[in-house]
Amino acid sequence: MVADWVRCAGCAGLIYGKRFTRCLRVCPDCGRHSPLSAPQRLDQLLDPGSTEPLDTVRTVDDPLRFTDTRPYPDRLAEARTETGLDEAVVGVRGRIEDRPVVVAVMDFRFLGGSLGCAVGELITEAARTSLRHRVPLLLVTASGGARMQEGVLSLLQMAKTAQALAALDAAGVLTVSLVTDPTYGGVAASFATLTDVIIAEPGARLGFAGPRVIEQTTRERLPEGFQTAEFLLANGMVDSIVPRPGLRSALARLLGLGHPGPSPGSGAQPAPEHAPLDPAEVLLRNPEELAEREPWEAVRLARHPGRPTTRDYIGHLLDDFHPLHGDRLAEDCPAVVGGPGRLNGMPVMVIGTHKGGPTLAERQACAFGMATPGGYRKAARLMRLAAKLGLPVITLVDTPGANPGTDAERGGQALAIAENLRLMSVLPVPIVAVVTGEGGSGGALALAVADRVLISAGGVYSVISPEGCAAILWKNPEAAPTAAAALRMDPRELLRLGVVDGVVAEPPDGAHSDHAKAAALLGDALTACLGELTPWDPDRLRQERVRRFQRIGVATGADPVATTAEADDGRGA
Repeated sequence: MVADWVRCAGCAGLIYGKRFTRCLRVCPDCGRHSPLSAPQRLDQLLDPGSTEPLDTVRTVDDPLRFTDTRPYPDRLAEARTETGLDEAVVGVRGRIEDRPVVVAVMDFRFLGGSLGCAVGELITEAARTSLRHRVPLLLVTASGGARMQEGVLSLLQMAKTAQALAALDAAGVLTVSLVTDPTYGGVAASFATLTDVIIAEPGARLGFAGPRVIEQTTRERLPEGFQTAEFLLANGMVDSIVPRPGLRSALARLLGLGHPGPSPGSGAQPAPEHAPLDPAEVLLRNPEELAEREPWEAVRLARHPGRPTTRDYIGHLLDDFHPLHGDRLAEDCPAVVGGPGRLNGMPVMVIGTHKGGPTLAERQACAFGMATPGGYRKAARLMRLAAKLGLPVITLVDTPGANPGTDAERGGQALAIAENLRLMSVLPVPIVAVVTGEGGSGGALALAVADRVLISAGGVYSVISPEGCAAILWKNPEAAPTAAAALRMDPRELLRLGVVDGVVAEPPDGAHSDHAKAAALLGDALTACLGELTPWDPDRLRQERVRRFQRIGVATGADPVATTAEADDGRGA
């Protein structure tokens, strides 16, 4: 029965009961997401008629013969009577917008959703079912922590569930958690935060220790919004906040992209939606095909504020894109964006440096595309996820360089870049990198160790900015145009040097003049390169990728400059 009127626990306003139900128990005035029972959650998320309960599991009910003010069996019996559930988790197989999924939903009404032996076994059984059928696993969490009445046995369920998720990682099966309010203690420190993607409802709280424990221990007042989803997103701990009405569609997009293929990292991918493109037909590979451009003019064109950003390209090129956030350690760097999507029907992982929007304030918010260590760690996390799911990786590079600030140095900027260079060298899936604007120093290279390295006709790529080079070597920043010429950083020279494998054409007046056309040309180039690379097995990808970079700068004939490009199976000038 739905009450005629419901009082919102957030704003204290009265809501007509039927309207409250239609709004999925979200207050239409303040947006507070009221708790849902496990059956309510399943009804909202899963396609009607698709639910199939998982096999029941047997565990000990009272392993310690525990009694506080009441015997533990009495508390269990009362919880079962009041909720109609056997335990604090309900596990089922089902479908979300016709995408198969295994779901384990926690119910906070049952002893605060506490983690005990039965809960640990039910979560583990859901993971086993997911592994057996190679179907993505969705965990919906709501918990106050470990179940004290089961003592250390409840603590050990954290390890048990972590092992179950590790098995899914090894098998290349997507895992997603939906964090609801509240999620604390042993659940937060195990399966809730070990999934590939973490989605949170607005206002959901997540943490290891509860706020009262923290305040009593530290004797400090916690900041407003501490441990909420919004706080966690800003600090790199969750991937996205999705209001309840949008959960089904958001989850369906993820489930569709994450359905595993024949084997993790096999390189096997669905065929593109149109006929394969020949890279030779859509890429410029002969320096003489490129218009000569004065070097400083090339630099200015690459920096043109109207050039398409990474977000612009993603918006034009990808369907079903789901942005992922955070390095899962400390921050969400706005200068690096990425997530899974579909390029002409092919699931891919796109990661790129982002300079921000057209206004100065938007660019300052993204540090003009200069990534922090957290940005490179976020990129690495997404690349590892791509490797797990067998998704090709596309990187879009447009940055003057890595963030040079003191906080970045304190956060291990050099190590973060170095780790990406190593990771990309051994990634078992195809990688195509494109310098779409500026490619500056190690900050650019950290996303450009790829099987195919391309550059847009209006891009530049160099070890240092012309201004920096002029200041160091000419002792005069005004000599930047001279340094730009000496650095040979334009596409013609980069192609001749063998630094890039091809140049992506742009509209006649530059990419800034026609974003849609520039994106279409880039999309053709990416599709062609991926069509060439996806049939390769992981060993071939890694070997050829290493070979590509090992030969850079190695003399193979009379002209050491020209021959690095010519050594690439006849594709030189």
